[in-house]
Amino acid sequence: MSTWIKENCTSFLQLFCIKVLKAGRIPQHVAFIMDGNRRFARKQNVNTATGHTKGFEKLSETLKWCLDLGIPEVTAYAFSIENFKRSKKEVDSLMALAREKFERLIDEIDSINEWGVRIHIAGRISLLPEDLRATLAKAVLATRKNNKLHLNIAYAYTGRDEISRAASHIVDGVKNNEISPDDIDEDLVSQAMDFGEPELLIRTSGEVRLSDFMLWQVSYTVLYFSEVLWPEFTIWNFLMAIIHFQRHAPPLQEEKEKTPIQIQFLKNLELKKTREWEQILGC
Repeated sequence: MSTWIKENCTSFLQLFCIKVLKAGRIPQHVAFIMDGNRRFARKQNVNTATGHTKGFEKLSETLKWCLDLGIPEVTAYAFSIENFKRSKKEVDSLMALAREKFERLIDEIDSINEWGVRIHIAGRISLLPEDLRATLAKAVLATRKNNKLHLNIAYAYTGRDEISRAASHIVDGVKNNEISPDDIDEDLVSQAMDFGEPELLIRTSGEVRLSDFMLWQVSYTVLYFSEVLWPEFTIWNFLMAIIHFQRHAPPLQEEKEKTPIQIQFLKNLELKKTREWEQILGC
């Protein structure tokens, strides 16, 4: 059984409800602020590391629900730059959990590729331990040709840091004569971001703030705040979020056509990011 995609986690009734909802509009990109792992640990009287492990298990379950619903892109807020301010013990346990799960992903790469899951990881990656960076690079490069489900994971990330890095890429593009100042517009900035715009953003645990997540991208995003703690998030909670989206989704935004210069700049940027992963592995 795959660690990353939990199989056989939906009943006949749940699959029937999914089929009914699929008659309506399904978001093409869902983002999650997976909040409440520590509170869950306190509630269950277990250590914090166990709470984070349960949180990862919930993500693997949620990915299967997204596949069943036909949602092609998921973004998960896994670790904020602000989380480095937590105790060394908790930060170390989170790094160890990430190391374990991504090593397991590499061991299960045939299964991951069968599911068609493409892993995209973004954030201030240089802040992570060197061995973890290498493991993440292996996962990104091993899955880059998959296209059924794009799983974006925000590690060592904040929205403001993402905006600053996108601005830096654009400044470099101007310096290198790849683009001119006249080529810079709102859509180019959006495309230079680590992540695309989600149609639905879900935050658990009763908090009703974005916590510096995807600040540029959420202008037209439907926000859904759930009271349940992330490890206790059920498929019924998820389907309620989908119904909320179907009731409140704005009209689809018409995508602006990019110029050839902008297209080439973005291709170069994507290639640059791939090379950075390859350099981590010494390729």
